[in-house]
Amino acid sequence: MGDSVAMKILRSHLVSDPARMKPGEEILIRVDQTLTQDATGTMAYLQFEAMGVPQVRTKRSVSYVDHNTLQTGFENADDHAFLQSFAAKHGIYFSRPGNGICHQVHLERFSSPGHVLLGSDSHTPTGGGAGMIAIGAGGLDVAVAMAGGPFGLPMPKIVGVHLTGKRQPWVAAKDIILEMLRRLTVKGGVGKIFEYFGDGVADLTVPERATICNMGAELGATTSLFPSDDATRAFLEKQGRGGEWTRLVADEDAQYDEVIEIDLNTLEPLIAKPHSPDNVTTVKSLAGLKLDQVCIGSCTNSSYHDLAIAAHVLRGKHVAENLSMTLTPGSRQVFATIASNGVLADLIAAGARVLESACGPCIGMGQAPKSGGISLRSFNRNFEGRSGTPDAKVYLCSPETAAVSALRGVLTDPREAGEYVVTKEPDTYDTNDEGMIIPPSEHPETVTVERGPNIKPLPVRGPLEEVIEGDVLLKVGDNITTDHIMPAGSKILPLRSNIPAISEFVFVRVDPKFPERAKARGGGLIVAGSNYGQGSSREHAALAPMYLGVKAVLAKSFARIHRANLINFGILPLTFSNEADYDILQQDDVLTIPNVRDQLRKGSTIEVVQKSSGQKITCTCELSERQREILLSGGLLNHVRQGHAAGGSAVEDAAAHLATTTMVSTNGQFRPGKPAV
Repeated sequence: MGDSVAMKILRSHLVSDPARMKPGEEILIRVDQTLTQDATGTMAYLQFEAMGVPQVRTKRSVSYVDHNTLQTGFENADDHAFLQSFAAKHGIYFSRPGNGICHQVHLERFSSPGHVLLGSDSHTPTGGGAGMIAIGAGGLDVAVAMAGGPFGLPMPKIVGVHLTGKRQPWVAAKDIILEMLRRLTVKGGVGKIFEYFGDGVADLTVPERATICNMGAELGATTSLFPSDDATRAFLEKQGRGGEWTRLVADEDAQYDEVIEIDLNTLEPLIAKPHSPDNVTTVKSLAGLKLDQVCIGSCTNSSYHDLAIAAHVLRGKHVAENLSMTLTPGSRQVFATIASNGVLADLIAAGARVLESACGPCIGMGQAPKSGGISLRSFNRNFEGRSGTPDAKVYLCSPETAAVSALRGVLTDPREAGEYVVTKEPDTYDTNDEGMIIPPSEHPETVTVERGPNIKPLPVRGPLEEVIEGDVLLKVGDNITTDHIMPAGSKILPLRSNIPAISEFVFVRVDPKFPERAKARGGGLIVAGSNYGQGSSREHAALAPMYLGVKAVLAKSFARIHRANLINFGILPLTFSNEADYDILQQDDVLTIPNVRDQLRKGSTIEVVQKSSGQKITCTCELSERQREILLSGGLLNHVRQGHAAGGSAVEDAAAHLATTTMVSTNGQFRPGKPAV
């Protein structure tokens, strides 16, 4: 039986027992590249610093500034200075503010077929558009990878998505991933890698493939990816990086755990209604909906094609007078291209507002809709309140649908716009990174890391207690996102490097009194429904609750990244053995977990006692041996530090192991080799 692309990459990067490559079993893989962004990067680098490793040990690590570019106070500028000086000192490339959104820039300048990329952002799978295994994770996992350690994850199922036929005019790549969300929901990808194959793949450019992989994060997937084929080679050649291309395709007899069939011939323009990316229907079914705002951009849809198709629609016309329209170039490269070939002039003449190359409104940094406003966006998430306006209604669609609708002022099926004109990409792009992507210092010993007053010491907890007892501080329902737990936006994100300050906003959109109650009661526990912690990879959604004293979360199920973050910060992720027990527990109940350390050591069953009634509730905590030791230590950082204290660093040991198992690519085949220095 042959291998899929995903299996080829995983096998070539495996540093644990190959016999454990069974769905659900933990595997450890070598990481070639890492990326961070400024909302998560400061904490990741403080954690890296705490490990005492002077230089990163990956082939390439890049620090991006794209989330917090709205500088209304000193905090963001201070953190940018910290990130730039830290990168210079520790061997990290630094992408300056204005250079673009991390995923778009990384796809253009650093993507490499067959490599593994780990990023402290949930949309890191964008790199799968160029034939990479690209995985989003918490900042602490990324810090360990930068220090030379492997990344541990449950072995995913490999799901083949068979694309047949060809898209009809005005049907976009965005409609393919919306169709996946319509079928599978935001929980349908948990524990899975989606690998796209079939004759329909050839019709998709790398940026279009990246759109699909990017928004695969909303499925809860470990990652998504495409083969590295002639389209990949053409993309890399336009980026001046043709020498990095290698063909990497699935074997003809490749085996998949599941196969999903999508006939592109029958696909039509789709849209996600508020307030979830899987609330999908056809555009034509909602046609005529009055709009207040249209936004094209985000890491999902800010490539040259996405802006060029908007310019084609808008050329010689004007945005409807009843709405505001914004467009965001995903990178300096895209911005420079549209500025030089007339696309930008067409957009400006039509009345569109062109924003800087950054995350902007997608992360709640500006362009909040009016009260109760309806906003149509080519973004990846439409969670309630994420836009910055609590009662706004955000719809997600393709740039094609957004541009046509912006002209008419109401939601419009783009197929009504007449003949579709294929936008031609430039033969080459501006690949001069000088001054915008700054390499690390050749003399790191001379660099002093700048630390502004908003950067506070990294909080850690002690080892796991023998007994956990506390109040149920909050009971929540299904699909609680990290935006619910730790909101973003221009008011809160500047505090990302100050955990005492940012902890004052934990759960405030659910219950404004939560931080006050948690502190008054000395911490406690949280009870939740299914898919708890979906959405962003932001580890602040685990770190800040840990700072407030949260010791455990009892849930019906967890999102992958957030569950890993809870473990990394010493918070027990407990799953109800009987989901009906969720109904028994109420806010303010007092719960006790007796002999918790012994229970963890003995297996996966954890007994929780409702103190008022004495009723025993059985939960499970499925852990690998590595995860069990991390929890007993009180978190991953403590676990690594204990390795130092014992006279042998856990990170050093992992790096030494990797040095004997590193693989290099030769014409798509992987063989043992020496790691890059």
